[in-house]
Amino acid sequence: MSKKEPKLKFNAAWELAPAPEDTKHISIKKQYDLFINGEFVKPNSKKYFATYNPATEEKIAEVADADERDVDKAVKAARVAFNSWSKLSGAERGKYIYRIARLMQERAREFAVIETMDGGKPIRESRDIDVPLAANHFFYYAGWADKLEYAFPNRNPKPLGVAGQIIPWNFPLLMAAWKIAPALAAGNTVVLKPAETTPLTALKLAELIRDSGLPKGVVNIITGAGKTGAAIVNHPDINKIAFTGSTDVGKLIQKSIAGSNKKLTLELGGKAANIIFEDAPLDQAVEGIINGIFFNQGHVCCAGSRLFIQESVADVVIRKLKDRMETLRVGDPMDKNTDVGAINSKEQLMKISEYIKIGKNEGAEMYQSSCSIPKKGYFCKPTLFLNTSQSHRIVQEEIFGPVLAIQTFRTIEEVIEKANNIPYGLSAGVWTDKGSKIFNLTTKLRAGVVWANTYNKFDPTSPFGGYKESGFGREGGLHGLAAYLEL
Repeated sequence: MSKKEPKLKFNAAWELAPAPEDTKHISIKKQYDLFINGEFVKPNSKKYFATYNPATEEKIAEVADADERDVDKAVKAARVAFNSWSKLSGAERGKYIYRIARLMQERAREFAVIETMDGGKPIRESRDIDVPLAANHFFYYAGWADKLEYAFPNRNPKPLGVAGQIIPWNFPLLMAAWKIAPALAAGNTVVLKPAETTPLTALKLAELIRDSGLPKGVVNIITGAGKTGAAIVNHPDINKIAFTGSTDVGKLIQKSIAGSNKKLTLELGGKAANIIFEDAPLDQAVEGIINGIFFNQGHVCCAGSRLFIQESVADVVIRKLKDRMETLRVGDPMDKNTDVGAINSKEQLMKISEYIKIGKNEGAEMYQSSCSIPKKGYFCKPTLFLNTSQSHRIVQEEIFGPVLAIQTFRTIEEVIEKANNIPYGLSAGVWTDKGSKIFNLTTKLRAGVVWANTYNKFDPTSPFGGYKESGFGREGGLHGLAAYLEL
């Protein structure tokens, strides 16, 4: 940099010019019905509920509230469609799935804008991560549709039947792709319910599926809250339940289907350990910490919400981490410069705020970035807690927000014991320059996914899932395909 060039100061006062995403020509209806048997139909109850933009608190649209009769109608449509869809050749099924992926790419901007408006996540994340990855899942499983016998040799793979799928509010479009794509490739039909706070991209996906020419009834998308989900779980003609969401609801689902012949996969909560060793590339590790906990406002089941730093480098890492936090922009999710968007709902913000209060009451030292946050909407400053211990609730319980609990350690044995001393077992991260240390930890950390010198990286070919109270079964890769087959 020459002497004439001004030096940028990265602090709370440093501002970029707002760069809001253009929302013109984005098609959002005022009212959405249920997508059953290839058509949008009115709900039996004639009831609708509102979905809001968490950044502005303004109503976006009204969405149909499905009851048990609507669920039954969707399941019957899926059952009729299964009789022909399952007999279709794998190559033909693959063509339909591939077409969905291509249409998603063509309408990527529309999906990204609606995902951000309905969910609160930064437009950069919706545009560059969620939508491309969702399309990639359809592409990936389109390729497997005619190769099931090669994927599972000598095991005579057969579809299960009708799959009931319930997805969460943190990655609505991506979770829909995770579940629908392998189910269709395996020859199943689907009844899917998105979360009541973020239904719009699933309904936009329903429009795309209708336009793709997919046979009627193969995919049905219905909206509602807990009662709608319970009706799907308890329907006698559903063969498989796939649920992503909270551990408490997952336990209820497991009890509900006990004694039935329904297959079940559960991807539940997490409280991941992100471990920094003294020989790690520290600047790279700090970026990994930031991405691990503040990506999508911390609304990530595999978020690196517990940070373990080796004592010899703890002071350096914490200083670098605080400096990096000061550069984060919290605000309008539609602004392309925003790093941390809006909390998904008022209820979730209240939960996060309560945990921050709990952390302070437990004696932990709190640090928040000095950024300003909008007065309207649901926002939370990036937060970390120092001087925490294994007994703190903010260490043991899932907060699902931009809140990081930090501990230090001296030895590998100590950090393995602390990392595993948790009810969850979904994910973990390891940062070190030594490959032998990475392989040692991956054999001892009780987590379904362990990232090494990176964090929150996903690929359709890789299985994802957890242990203990983080659920069972895997999504992604051949493991995700096997979950929808009788082998």
